[in-house]
Amino acid sequence: MMTTLHTLRRQMPHYLALMRVDRPIGTYLVLWPTLWALFLAAEGWPDWQLLVIFSLGTFLMRSAGCVINDYADRKVDAHVARTRERPFATGSVTEKEALVLFALLCLSAFALVVLTNWLTVLLSLGAVALAACYPFMKRYTHLPQVVLGAAFAWSIPMAFAAQRGELPSTLWLIYIAVLLWTVAYDTFYAMVDRDDDLKIGVKSTAILFGDDDRAITAMLQATVILIMVLVGKQFALSFIYYASLMAAAGLFFYQQQLIRDRRKEDCFKAFLNNHYVGMVICLGIVLHYTLNGAAGSA
Repeated sequence: MMTTLHTLRRQMPHYLALMRVDRPIGTYLVLWPTLWALFLAAEGWPDWQLLVIFSLGTFLMRSAGCVINDYADRKVDAHVARTRERPFATGSVTEKEALVLFALLCLSAFALVVLTNWLTVLLSLGAVALAACYPFMKRYTHLPQVVLGAAFAWSIPMAFAAQRGELPSTLWLIYIAVLLWTVAYDTFYAMVDRDDDLKIGVKSTAILFGDDDRAITAMLQATVILIMVLVGKQFALSFIYYASLMAAAGLFFYQQQLIRDRRKEDCFKAFLNNHYVGMVICLGIVLHYTLNGAAGSA
């Protein structure tokens, strides 16, 4: 028992690194659209229990995704400049440790989902399947970012199922917007590793798009804004929401300026900047319902 505790204490920093606890950007990029969905599904403030469940679940599933991603990349990370210090690349964790950690994180997330309803529980199986298969897609297709988008956006139907107990057709507009948004920003991320990926045979949309990467990501971002305008109309949102979309469009324009010369550090900055896109849209939705609720009660 003491030996096990000692081993756990010694390995914990490596487990936390495997989960990317020190780099929460991935959690934010899943959390923001999840909050969009919860507020839109509730047409106001959602149940506080669901806010807690989905916030914790987002962290756990993003962490699980990072673990299984590094497991899938365990033989290539040492050959990529950006990832050569990851736990697998340095030999700090074993394959068994990673798989056990992945299972524990998924089970913890599932324990939270069980507190919702049967439809959300059923949908959670799709979340685990997408999280588990995404890391392996880069070996077989140039569109792993699409699979990642499907995984990141899966919290949308889950949020509606948990809050409403049903899946209205309007939620799929949000789903598609989040999927396309993910493809755009993860292409920025893949542009950082494009040279290394070409050498080791890993596929990505950055490689697929080639010299058209800027034009295609710009079109994806413009489509996201247009779809979110439709979302605003479907949910009868007010001007403050559309103001948040204008701010998001401004951030997209800034990201396009960052990637103009395709410098790795600027592409990474463009990727990170999407945290603010998710946040500003969330702010627009929350303020709409908060101010409308206040006006309605006055």
